[in-house]
Amino acid sequence: MSPIQGSAFQMTWADYSLSLHERTHVMGILNVTPDSFADGGLHFQTEQAIEHGLAMARDGADIIDVGGESTRPYAEKVSSRDELARVIPVIEALSQELTIPISIDTYKAEVANQALKAGASIINDISALRFDPHMIPLAEEAGVPVIIMHMKGTPADMQRNPVYGNLIPEIISFLRDALDAAIRGGIREEMLIIDPGIGFGKTFDHNLEIIRDLTKFKELGSPILLGSSRKAFIGHIINREPSDRDTGTMATVAAGVLNGAHIVRVHNVKMAVETVQMMDAIKRGSVGMGEGK
Repeated sequence: MSPIQGSAFQMTWADYSLSLHERTHVMGILNVTPDSFADGGLHFQTEQAIEHGLAMARDGADIIDVGGESTRPYAEKVSSRDELARVIPVIEALSQELTIPISIDTYKAEVANQALKAGASIINDISALRFDPHMIPLAEEAGVPVIIMHMKGTPADMQRNPVYGNLIPEIISFLRDALDAAIRGGIREEMLIIDPGIGFGKTFDHNLEIIRDLTKFKELGSPILLGSSRKAFIGHIINREPSDRDTGTMATVAAGVLNGAHIVRVHNVKMAVETVQMMDAIKRGSVGMGEGK
């Protein structure tokens, strides 16, 4: 796979377009689960989830990422039936109100398929399309952007003493293989986004190293998503509970933007929008009045 140049990070599909090479984009996290590590199930009820999704859009989110299964460490699996019951009503309602794309955070092809029919238009797969053999054919046929994430193990066991011989090269090798498999399966290269998987089979120090060396992932030639929001390593450093980790999160967002992130996946959209506007301006070296959102 040959690297795509930055000017090609323009994703256009269906009614949507993302100019990922022009500025950092913000993905708002919408967990429709009773056991989310970050909010404790605050948006589990359908109406609450819908209102929160709309609020994130008002705050400037570029993408709303809807998930119906917790993938925190040691989380138990959720059936497709339960996952669908959680996410489909929310996606249907949001898609009627929003002009920004909705992504479905799932590793199950059945859930992704029904979510796309309900109005989602991005697939965010923590398994890098590995857990369900039907996911690559589905993504190829749908022609939507696909986020491929690195994870060592599964959510049930990924944090049981994760060990690497050489962290960054091993993650890059994994992601390269996943990208190649997706392309062989017919998914267009320009529709693929990579995520190094902060907190997914990583120690606290591993997470810090990934953010510090994020620029190394540019060799893969795909847009980079950083998902560090409210995770345990932040709480370990600043001694805060998940709901009180937004300041620490924004420090990781700022570092990520400087080191090459194209999308940041966050819980606090309003704070992240302002953070990336500042960091993008610093990267440009100019105020750029009138350019942003």
